[in-house]
Amino acid sequence: MEGKFDLQTVSENIELIKENIKRACVDAGRPENSVKILAATKTVSVETINFAISKGIRIIGENRVQELLEKYDKIDKKNAEIHFIGRLQTNKVKYIIDKVSMIHSVDSYKLACEIDKQAKKKGIVMDVLVEVNIGDEESKGGVKCDELEPLLVQISGLENVRVKGLMAIPPKCEEDENEDAGGDSSKKIYKNKKYLNKIFNLFIDISGKKLDNIYMYELSVGMSDDYEAAAFYGATIVRPGRAIFGSR
Repeated sequence: MEGKFDLQTVSENIELIKENIKRACVDAGRPENSVKILAATKTVSVETINFAISKGIRIIGENRVQELLEKYDKIDKKNAEIHFIGRLQTNKVKYIIDKVSMIHSVDSYKLACEIDKQAKKKGIVMDVLVEVNIGDEESKGGVKCDELEPLLVQISGLENVRVKGLMAIPPKCEEDENEDAGGDSSKKIYKNKKYLNKIFNLFIDISGKKLDNIYMYELSVGMSDDYEAAAFYGATIVRPGRAIFGSR
């Protein structure tokens, strides 16, 4: 279950990611503490997860229900919260509803209703992010951009679900989407401007509509290859995994 990095390298990677995010925020004119790091921990051992938590990681994200259940009791939950970031089947919601503090991948009213049902049984309100298929890719989950607002209006009526923002997995960037450095070799190039701007603008647009029970506090976008760019273009949560733990 381990990545290729030893614990010393994991520690160094976490510090490097923090510095890269800090630089991106400075470049964008954002507060340095405006982006949270979620460590994507699929196939990573509990020992390594807890080591990352000891080095300042405060959110971990699991993709698979069964793996989360296997790890749950041993994770250092006093010092980090657990988010669910993978595709979630309705029949699996009951297993994680009281084990995570946020679900990032809500992309249908049916799933939101099941989360609401299971949360009500536990007497809790579950924070969720609505996943947007920002590139209209058939291989990815998420609601289409033009279907987002109607879905949010539906979800807004659920008492035990609270929408806290949006999540997206942008397509891999193409060369012609790169930021132009204008001939300045010292200027950082932040890639994938097209899709990162698109999800940020959607985030701002929905926020401006002030829909009941819908809060645009969190924009979860950016993984190992594009977390810096995501921080530059407005993400509040980035989700690196490989960049911390190595290839799995």
